[in-house]
Amino acid sequence: EFIAVYRSLHHGFVDNDLKIACYTEHEVFNRYKVARGKKSYNQEKAITLKELYQLQPGDYIVHIDHGVGKFSGLEKIDIHGKLQEAVRIIYKGGDLLYVNIHSLHKIARHVGQEGKEPTMHKLGGQAWSKMKEKTKSKVKDIARDLIKLYAARKAQPGFQFSPDGYLQNELEASFMYEDTPDQAKTTAEVKADMEQPHPMDRLVCGDVGFGKTEIAIRAAFKAAVDGKQTAILVPTTVLALQHFKSFRDRLSDFPVTVDYVNRFKSSKQIKETLQKVADGKIDILVGTHRLLSKDVKFKDLGLLVIDEEQKFGVAAKEKLKALRVNVDTLTLTATPIPRTLQFSLMGARDLSTINTPPPNRQPIDTRLHVYNDEILAEAINYEVARNGQVFFVHNRIKDIYHFAERIEQLCPGVKVAVAHGQMDGKQLEEIMVAFVDGFYDVLVATSIIESGLDISNANTIIINSAHNFGLSDLYQMRGRVGRSNKKAFCYLFTPPKHMLTDVARKRLSAIEQHSDLGSGFHIAMRDLDIRGAGNILGAEQSGFIAEIGVEMYQKILNEALYELKESEFKDMFKDEAAPELKRDCQIDTDMALLIPDAYVTNINERMNLYRELNEITTEERLERFADVLTDRFGKLPEPTQNLLHTMRLKWQAESMQVQKILLKSGKMFVNLPPRFDEAFYQSETFGRFLAYLQDHPRRVRLKQKDDGAQLVFDHISTVQQALETLQDITIYEKV
Repeated sequence: EFIAVYRSLHHGFVDNDLKIACYTEHEVFNRYKVARGKKSYNQEKAITLKELYQLQPGDYIVHIDHGVGKFSGLEKIDIHGKLQEAVRIIYKGGDLLYVNIHSLHKIARHVGQEGKEPTMHKLGGQAWSKMKEKTKSKVKDIARDLIKLYAARKAQPGFQFSPDGYLQNELEASFMYEDTPDQAKTTAEVKADMEQPHPMDRLVCGDVGFGKTEIAIRAAFKAAVDGKQTAILVPTTVLALQHFKSFRDRLSDFPVTVDYVNRFKSSKQIKETLQKVADGKIDILVGTHRLLSKDVKFKDLGLLVIDEEQKFGVAAKEKLKALRVNVDTLTLTATPIPRTLQFSLMGARDLSTINTPPPNRQPIDTRLHVYNDEILAEAINYEVARNGQVFFVHNRIKDIYHFAERIEQLCPGVKVAVAHGQMDGKQLEEIMVAFVDGFYDVLVATSIIESGLDISNANTIIINSAHNFGLSDLYQMRGRVGRSNKKAFCYLFTPPKHMLTDVARKRLSAIEQHSDLGSGFHIAMRDLDIRGAGNILGAEQSGFIAEIGVEMYQKILNEALYELKESEFKDMFKDEAAPELKRDCQIDTDMALLIPDAYVTNINERMNLYRELNEITTEERLERFADVLTDRFGKLPEPTQNLLHTMRLKWQAESMQVQKILLKSGKMFVNLPPRFDEAFYQSETFGRFLAYLQDHPRRVRLKQKDDGAQLVFDHISTVQQALETLQDITIYEKV
């Protein structure tokens, strides 16, 4: 008899007594043994846009009904002797607005262009409503184009790929590492899209080194199995070579041919490759802009993979648009440009995010310095001493060799190589390959290394004149290091702070702040902050986003999309359930509803908890929220329990299309929708209200009002009673 012990072994062992040698599967198949990542990075903890905007007193915020004002903290309001907490906003002329904590979704932090003060509005003035209407009509024009784009894609017949076969399973099983949860989820989403009858258009937003390339390899292989070709479009020559090698090595055991075109190849070689592509002898072709040339003809293109779309110019993107009308498209990016991000946030493209870092990955230590020979020598010597390699980025070819010589003088015995875009293709390729093979210790290069180079032994990067780079460029370059389990360093050399422009200072502090894993999304949002957002579909920069802020723009855009789907484009969406524009129910009460100071002392923490509560939409998440509160702060006080019950009451009321509930002096006043809403007054819900009214004449009465009807219920003194009453009505059958 034996007892089975379920534990994973890191490596095999020899038992001399029994004369047996045991190997683990990782040793047999020559894989890496990966520590299983804890499930702590689930979707709940993934960063949301809301969390990026932590409100501070003095911040500008926008209320969807009243416009731009200044956030002035939380304030307790006494309502008939009972305390409630509300958000206090100061408007032009010192007017005050108190926003109930159940209406937090109506306010958003103002994210316009940084450094520009927004115009504050006057409470009750016409300026905001006029601007909102003007914005809405402009946004409707954008939304029209967006819906047409979406509809054209849905209407286009695409190729429907067949479900996974044994080859696909074999490829995925041969991956050396274990998939992170997000990687597995994204792979499944991409494959599901490919199996649809209309073309895929998915954006995979995952951080540098989080495994986006593996997802592309799996998608390209799925296409090849069905006899379709894949084009992989990358921004730089060096990356084309790197991707070619990654794809070739991963697919070496499978009957798939991979090739590339870039300027490392001679014209004759390129011609031969293109001929093979036209004849269908090449399944996967990797290349730079060269793939968009007229002489590139595919026999049967099924999938287009675009790596780092933001690196391509407008002209290239127009060509891409034409190319991808009925071809499945997969876009990979670490720092989406605001427009791409916006597109996906609005649902015009499908978005997958990979937030889980591979196990054992550490954040990159980012340091800001004025150029200094001592720091330079120390950084290089430290890295070389631990058998690592160093990137030194200097973006001017004119004096790049001067820096290479300087490094050789400062660090005797260190092997230095130079790489830049104007070199002869063959020479550049040889240098890159030698660096990858560890022949050189330091690579002095221009920013050609920024996209996708994967050299796990290089764990220090030094960026000279960092103030001249854009935020996503800095972020991408920093992502070239820290791709193994070693601690990585990034040094940003700049002139003294007082010599930098305002924008450059903000960029550098943003990159220094966001050094944690998975912060590409933050960087993109911060970029939106610093540069201001442009029009989503056109090239012109639009003023109105700067005036109303990005998040509010998003809300108005969603309203506009909903209105268009309900009116002009009703036929197009008749098969789809139109997204419900939730009818907001306002709840006012004279009961104590708050998280008391004594329970949660920090005001910012309370504000965050209110925001989090306001975002909750399901009972399950509300229960979890209550458990977390109890776990962190102790037993829930009564005012907080009432607050949670009020959320349930709000959901119940919204599902019944109630507009407002007032709980006061033992009565509940329920305001129904306005009179012109015929659909409601002919609905089953209204019928149930009437039936309940007829059977309980002493308990409830109906009042006609100018803006609709109001029901008044007696003997309701708690939120719980109010909730139970509404629940009774939803299932009420006439006696």
